Amino acid sequence: MAKRRIGSRSGGGTPPVRTAVRNAKIATLPIAFAGRQAAGVAQRARGRSTADINLDIQMRTAQHIFEVLGELKGCAAKLGQLLALYELALPPELAEPYRRALSQLQDSAPAMMPAAVHGVLASELGRGWRWNFQEFDDRRAAGASIGQVHRAVWRDGRPVAVKVMYPGAHQSVRGDLEQLRRLSVLATVFVPGADVPAVTEAICTSVVEELDYAAEAEHQRIFAETYADDPDFVVPRVITQRGDVIVSEWLHGTPVTRVIESGAPEERDRVGMLILRFLLSSWVRTGLLYCDPHPGNFRVLPDGRLGVVDFGACVSWPHAGFEDLVSEVMDAVFNGELGDLDAALRRHGFVEPQRAYDVRAIAEGVATVTEPLAHSEFRFSTAWMRERVRYVLDPRLTNAHRQMTIPAYVTPFARALLTALGVLCQLETGGPVRGEFARWSPEMAAVFERFDSRRGEPADLGLARQLRTTAPGRRFSVVS
Repeated sequence: MAKRRIGSRSGGGTPPVRTAVRNAKIATLPIAFAGRQAAGVAQRARGRSTADINLDIQMRTAQHIFEVLGELKGCAAKLGQLLALYELALPPELAEPYRRALSQLQDSAPAMMPAAVHGVLASELGRGWRWNFQEFDDRRAAGASIGQVHRAVWRDGRPVAVKVMYPGAHQSVRGDLEQLRRLSVLATVFVPGADVPAVTEAICTSVVEELDYAAEAEHQRIFAETYADDPDFVVPRVITQRGDVIVSEWLHGTPVTRVIESGAPEERDRVGMLILRFLLSSWVRTGLLYCDPHPGNFRVLPDGRLGVVDFGACVSWPHAGFEDLVSEVMDAVFNGELGDLDAALRRHGFVEPQRAYDVRAIAEGVATVTEPLAHSEFRFSTAWMRERVRYVLDPRLTNAHRQMTIPAYVTPFARALLTALGVLCQLETGGPVRGEFARWSPEMAAVFERFDSRRGEPADLGLARQLRTTAPGRRFSVVS
């Protein structure tokens, strides 16, 4: 039995798992927030406007959140990554501190020393764990928020990926979640109208589920079986899973991060459309939504197919009522009126009952965000994404989007879609985006068919056209 040991990176270890240390870092957030609010009272007394004070509190609090999460790993890093879109909403001169903190969040966690890795393998596979492998590389091949991956050769000669969770990850992540529940009031800095407790619980549930390697392995088995021999996608088969260790087939391919950096335009278009297709097809074909479509989870194989890894963030989908939500909101935007949109948003929980809000401003925002679905072909860009995110997350108190909420059950879908759109923008993908949505959603296909059938009519084509007609000087590119 051969073993290849290449050593490990110096300075490695595990994420901070001591409860006292992690809690002390996170606990600085509400203390500082309270201090800023108190300072704001004094500033009001000196005549400074409430809007300026609130904007300053928001900016400083958001920056502090990113900085603290950037020093931690595990759950804290994962939560910070979910906030990454907020950086796009800021002017360049204010965004730099966020960008520095986010770069820390995106860095790999400290590598475990070989002794720690061997300890986990011995605990989960048994003291004779080496018998399972012809070779095992002690050097980390890839990092993750709560674990790392090693290359190895299985006892039958197959190249494999060995995913090992950090010792103490369960304890540190669950401790982070308790802190998150206490700190959830800070979310009102970003979206004051949101149902913070419900959304917080949805996030906590999804993170806890990612600690369950048995569930992750089962998700991967379902995807591997469903996409076996697929012309577009490859999902590596699981060889074994024991406790906090998953062993699966190794995928040889080019990381999508490299395609983003140096891929030819045609390849960037092709890969981006494949990522979108995988996300949209996943729940139709498997009954599971793939919630983590970031570039590190995709590989372009030598035969051109897209390889997909990491199935910890998957949920059963669709939730009851989701198809109705999509159908009614999209039909209101493309084929309806303001009253139709208002009724749909209230019916599906995006606006609290009896709450007054600027439905016209919301309609404008929805119209701009759904622009890719109004054209047979569309090209994404980071500039396009930044403009939309800034519009929706504009920190001014007059921004109607800040008064909206989101049904808790939609949280996984929102995470998946926004992450995928971010990747498409990085790739600057162009292609038949609307056609891909219609292919996998009969509800949206019906909306588009109705919209297209009315294009030649002189009568109003729907809400987007109404807005464009009655608000000259504003730019609405959903209908062109």
